[in-house]
Amino acid sequence: MRHIALLAIGIVAALATIGCGRADRAQTDDSTVTVLYPTDERGLGPEYDSPAQFLVFLPLVTRNAEGELEGKLARSWEPSPDYRTWTVHLRTDVRWHDGVPVTAHDIEFSVELLSRPDVGYIAPGAVAISVLNDSTFTYTSTVETPLSDYRTYYPKHLLETLDPTQVYDWGFWTQPVGNGPYRYVRHLRQTMMEFEINPDYVLGRPAIERVILKFGQPSLPELLSGSVDAISDVNPMELLKFLDDPRFRRYDMQTPNVRTIYWNHRHRFFREAGVRRALTMAINRRELLGVLNLPPDLPLFDVIFSDRQWNSLPDPLPYDPENARLLLEEAGWVDGNGDGILERNGESFRFDVLVTTTEEREAVYVQEQLRRVGVHMEISSRGEWAQVFRQLRAGDFEAAIFLLLVDLSTVRGQLQFFGETSYVGYPNQRAHQLLEMAANTQNPQTLDGFYRELMEIFEEDHPVTFLHPVPSTHVVHRRLAGLSSPYRADPVWYMEHLWVDEER
Repeated sequence: MRHIALLAIGIVAALATIGCGRADRAQTDDSTVTVLYPTDERGLGPEYDSPAQFLVFLPLVTRNAEGELEGKLARSWEPSPDYRTWTVHLRTDVRWHDGVPVTAHDIEFSVELLSRPDVGYIAPGAVAISVLNDSTFTYTSTVETPLSDYRTYYPKHLLETLDPTQVYDWGFWTQPVGNGPYRYVRHLRQTMMEFEINPDYVLGRPAIERVILKFGQPSLPELLSGSVDAISDVNPMELLKFLDDPRFRRYDMQTPNVRTIYWNHRHRFFREAGVRRALTMAINRRELLGVLNLPPDLPLFDVIFSDRQWNSLPDPLPYDPENARLLLEEAGWVDGNGDGILERNGESFRFDVLVTTTEEREAVYVQEQLRRVGVHMEISSRGEWAQVFRQLRAGDFEAAIFLLLVDLSTVRGQLQFFGETSYVGYPNQRAHQLLEMAANTQNPQTLDGFYRELMEIFEEDHPVTFLHPVPSTHVVHRRLAGLSSPYRADPVWYMEHLWVDEER
């Protein structure tokens, strides 16, 4: 389950002065949109794996504004009884931007290319694909379906003679030939990339005539000055600077990332479910959303689940510091010397938490919340992402605040955290067994049954504390219409569905 960001400028003259303000652009093409985008001219290739690819390349399916799958390249699909093999029927009227028809052979080529061990995008051997005819193929896998809205495919006739071991360095990614709503026009190295409408696009002519990706990290001054129409992957805390500015709209896109406190079950403090429950109840997670300037209606939860169960999750533990204190007391933790810190068997409830610099704000908030129930959490390490993950994977921590790194619907990823060789030392054998069984089935009804039982186990065990989902935040000038949270919040991903409304 796992996003990003838009200047009406002239086609030629304004490209030379891409930093000009909206007043200078008022006399130019008003159906041009510019996005400040955090990649470079290789941003459409598999190395970046960014939503910019959807300007040029079509996936088999996409999600509509309600989050439901609908066809793009695929016109229909059906699974085998065990859901391991899917038969996919392609549209027959889609062409690459050079006029060559798109066929099932392009899909086969792309999957086999990305599955090569020296490419490593798809796990080698995870997928078997067989072309039945130019518009039909079968897709067999024990780990995934072909119905990913985040995978695009490439033209075999242009790429099959290139060296696949150099795939990430192909010049094709800087001058791509796709099959999507926009086609490549030109780029300036490390500066920008320009796209125009694909006149042969079969799914309806987009209202936005021209798109500029201006390369750079999210910058509020660029947006406020009118140099761009949108910025993506914005730190929500930055938005407090122009919270009431009527020129802009905020959209938050659902992602598979969840900010999580990992309790190391090997540590004597965190072996008991009652203690982990108490620590969770001591944290006001709904208030934390406000502290972080996140959407107040983000779902909170204490369980793992299948993709289909996202909208029917059990209620999370409430914020209840009084009950948290009672649970800790039942576990033998009391403040015997009046210093405000709980003790048990002569040992104070003090522990270190491992965080990256990204999680510092959450860590400070959690530290204060736990202090109020007599638990001292020391923020002892603020490492880079890779360093913290290495320690987490090695079990070299007492507690850690970090992303849940896998889509909650990706079972094999969940096994890393909650399976037999759990990073956090989670010992529940029935949970291990259910996850192993879930990893070996794709039948959605069977998966739902496994996850219903897993939900009950997690409600009992609370092996981790899920603090909050991490949406991808986009800020867009109000003139750009058609976006909505949480499924169509990314202006680059869904550019073909947007339009300019100067009356807004």
